[in-house]
Amino acid sequence: MPNGKPYMLRHRSLLLLLAASASCVRSPATTASAPVAISASQALPASSPFASASTLAFQAPDFGRIHNGDYQPAFEEGMRQHLAEIDAIANNPALPTFDNTILAMERSGELLTRVSKVFNGVVGANTNDTLQKVQEVEAGKLAQHFDAVYLNAKLFQRVKAVYDQRDAQAGGVEEKALLARYYRDFVRSGALLSEADKAKLRALNLEESKLTTDFQNHLLAATKAGAVVVSDRAELEGLDEGQVAALAQAAKERGMEGKWVIVLQNTTQHPLQASLKNRALRQRLFVASTTRAEHGDANDTRAIIARYAQLRAERAALLGYPSYAAYALETQGAKTPEQAIGLLTGLAAPATAKARDEIAKMQALIDRQGGGFKLAPWDWQYYAEQVRKAEYDLDNNQIKPYFELDHVLKDGVFFAAHQLYGLTFRQRTDLPVYQPDVRVFEVFDADGKSMALFYCDYFKRDNKNGGAWMDNFVDQSGMTGLKPVVYNVANFQKPAPGQPALLSFDDVTTMFHEFGHALHGMFSSVQYPTFSGSNVPRDFVEFPSQFNEHWALEPTVFANFAKHYQTGAPMPQALVDKIKRARTFNQGFATTEYLAASLLDLAWHTQSKDAPKQDVGAFEAAALQRFGVAMPEVPPRYRTPYFAHIWANSYAAGYYAYMWSELIDDDAYAWFTENGGMTRANGQRFRDMILSRGGVTDAATLYRAFRGRDPKIDALLEQRGLKPPE
Repeated sequence: MPNGKPYMLRHRSLLLLLAASASCVRSPATTASAPVAISASQALPASSPFASASTLAFQAPDFGRIHNGDYQPAFEEGMRQHLAEIDAIANNPALPTFDNTILAMERSGELLTRVSKVFNGVVGANTNDTLQKVQEVEAGKLAQHFDAVYLNAKLFQRVKAVYDQRDAQAGGVEEKALLARYYRDFVRSGALLSEADKAKLRALNLEESKLTTDFQNHLLAATKAGAVVVSDRAELEGLDEGQVAALAQAAKERGMEGKWVIVLQNTTQHPLQASLKNRALRQRLFVASTTRAEHGDANDTRAIIARYAQLRAERAALLGYPSYAAYALETQGAKTPEQAIGLLTGLAAPATAKARDEIAKMQALIDRQGGGFKLAPWDWQYYAEQVRKAEYDLDNNQIKPYFELDHVLKDGVFFAAHQLYGLTFRQRTDLPVYQPDVRVFEVFDADGKSMALFYCDYFKRDNKNGGAWMDNFVDQSGMTGLKPVVYNVANFQKPAPGQPALLSFDDVTTMFHEFGHALHGMFSSVQYPTFSGSNVPRDFVEFPSQFNEHWALEPTVFANFAKHYQTGAPMPQALVDKIKRARTFNQGFATTEYLAASLLDLAWHTQSKDAPKQDVGAFEAAALQRFGVAMPEVPPRYRTPYFAHIWANSYAAGYYAYMWSELIDDDAYAWFTENGGMTRANGQRFRDMILSRGGVTDAATLYRAFRGRDPKIDALLEQRGLKPPE
């Protein structure tokens, strides 16, 4: 999941962790063109690590010089400088042109961009009390700041004047696209509203920026507090020694030596439930996960969410849309909520039918074992694993020794990139990092030229957001001459000291997925930062990442990384075959839990402004029932109170994008299999026609040019094992 967004627009939307979502963050009621009031700030001293561009390779952040106290002064001065630049553009006495208006805005805000990108990376992956305070203080100021830009009437008149003369003003394809994007985004940000409605919009956006920050900080605290503490080693029966040692280490880090701590994941279900034999502990872990943010305490997120959904509907109505989903999807591939809902509900019947078949198999197993209980959601992973062993003779604990993290990264992820695109990688230990677990690699193109830096931060920490994501510290741009500095973040279980980091195959897939996003950033070859890398529609952005997952099981790639961490022996072919045969195993569950979360997202965001403030639990239950995905045994992948994708990470009304993109990525992979598979020629074609193009061209047009037609759903149904027998 990438966090990146456009450039001058990136200042507002890239601050996903600091302010609102991918939608605008704007100011309270002031006149549209008046400078926003920001606390007094002076020019940054030359000693500030943000005062000028980093002198490190690729202008990578100089984390050796950056301290907690450096961010807030840089934000303040960055906003001041940016507003001064915007004021000069708005009040330029010369007639508006592409160069003195659009290009000038694209170049503006260099300091604010620099500090924003570093801060977002660190506060998401390695936050602390000081950074959270900066986050809270600056969110409102940034909301004010961007309203002062996007609701500036004089500035918009210049943008409109250039847009009205677009045939004469803008030169090439990318210039025309940039002009259209700026005009569109100003309009969608409220530039055509009356002054009275602009004042209302400012107030809503300021409130939204606070809600986003509050939600994120509440959820981080709730997830940490919800960790399950185990006092009796016997309760951990089923876990291997490495897993037990990791839980003991987690307890030690919390000052609880002699105990074991199971830290919650961002998802509803926890990976350890597949191995834990103690049913009471499985239930305790499930309940802790699903209720983490609804205890009525300081970390409860429900009141924030109820108001947040209401506010988004009000803001959409003010901008002329029937719902927030209608506003958000207008610029996406789906275009309308109805289109997105149609794709999801069309999959609901085959997915839930397959899930019911899976339930029947597990219940039969429970009954044969004399369990005497009905399958509950906290039992699913455990008994699914037993069914997997019975039907496919496949044991996750048997395959993990072949998936050591470093081998997966270098001999799998990097190897696949070399086979397809000719890339090579060299670790850099001379560049400072924000946390000791982080590693840095320099990336070299097929011709040997240095082309990017790649940072990876894979282990879970209490001060790291849940999930996995990609973003850039530095964006590629022909305009700035900069090359990309990209990072991947994940939340794999950190092993105890001296132990190997062994992964599940799901973890392996996550590494390939996030690196697909990274490739999208690395291969970017555009002029303007607004279009760089993964700055594409939300329902297209997951296409490169999900497409890259396919190479995890490519025979030449798999054989190169799936080697026993102790002996170096390749995984036996019989075990490889079992993994492949089990590829569609449990897809009823996986698809249903995803559809439930996606439809829940759309339910929240298709409400009209007249809808009352909702009871979160009741609304969720009713929505799942309405869309036909209410299965007690298969709860949503994310329940509403901890659904960070849609309340903090720019996927509001957009979580459906994973399935929309999967439709495209499976169809693209089918093209590869039809045309010789993993070859350099095919990789180069995919790079040239998809990965390098960023957001300049309409996504559907890009794909149609690559595939020769629009995508079809057949490959998706086949990959998920949902295709009915012929």
